[in-house]
Amino acid sequence: MTHNNDSMKSKKSPADKASTKANAVPPVASSEQKYDVRPGQSIELLKELHILTRDGKLNQDSRRKLKQVYHLYQFIEPLLLQALAERPQISLVDHGAGKSYLGFILYDLFFKPRLLAGQDAGSIYGIETRGELVTRSQELAQRCEFPGMQFLPLSVAESIQSDALPEQIDIVTALHACNTATDDAIAFGLHKKAKFMVLVPCCQAEVASVLRHNKAANSKTALSELWRHPLHTREFGSQLTNVLRCLQLEAHGYQVSVTELVGWEHSMKNELIIATRKNQSNPKAKARLNEVLAEVGLQELAQRFFV
Repeated sequence: MTHNNDSMKSKKSPADKASTKANAVPPVASSEQKYDVRPGQSIELLKELHILTRDGKLNQDSRRKLKQVYHLYQFIEPLLLQALAERPQISLVDHGAGKSYLGFILYDLFFKPRLLAGQDAGSIYGIETRGELVTRSQELAQRCEFPGMQFLPLSVAESIQSDALPEQIDIVTALHACNTATDDAIAFGLHKKAKFMVLVPCCQAEVASVLRHNKAANSKTALSELWRHPLHTREFGSQLTNVLRCLQLEAHGYQVSVTELVGWEHSMKNELIIATRKNQSNPKAKARLNEVLAEVGLQELAQRFFV
């Protein structure tokens, strides 16, 4: 009789299979998987930025912050590549840099690999009015050996005139620059004729304050119902601020796109404005901006949203 060898093999019981699975050696996670970071990202840098703890842990707040910066990097990287295709060294200015999470991660992921390969792709300039944060960032850049990072304790007006910044700026960023700091970044970008602006506004309070102050004078128009209640004043003021910013950029010849940065569960400060310079002014956008200011009684802010 011929026997089928397969049929002679013993079959494992469910208990045996469970035991084998339990004793299996789990795959070793890479550092990127362990820390939930992008490939090539410096773990030591993330520790220095206090995104990772010294023992390498990532809490929920840090993970949320890192997710926002990484998602923003996905929008900025194509702009960096486009600018680098047009000239060998590019300049990025980060306004309201704070602790410079964005600047350091941009340099580590984009500029540093090119520098190690023998290509100096350019510089990142962090603009921050708080001197202690500037000093801390300067020291960290030295420790990380990031020669293309500079940090300047300047106001916007000073940064526009400063000889420490190059005349040609390719990209201006402002991540969660509070209240009018985003408008300051826009003013800088317009003056420098930056090719790209990448803005994530935060805490827009100025327009809401003017709406509140002028509420009685504007009560005759039905549109005032949009901001009659205090909560609506705040929310409408925030929305209107970004609408006016977009119109201002368009009036100065920029093509503007607006999208979400990340899901609302990660941050309520979530609106991402990307502006690309097209070198042609837009009279229609200028007229529409002035109409909106007049319609809601914000003529006194014409200088803020200058065209």
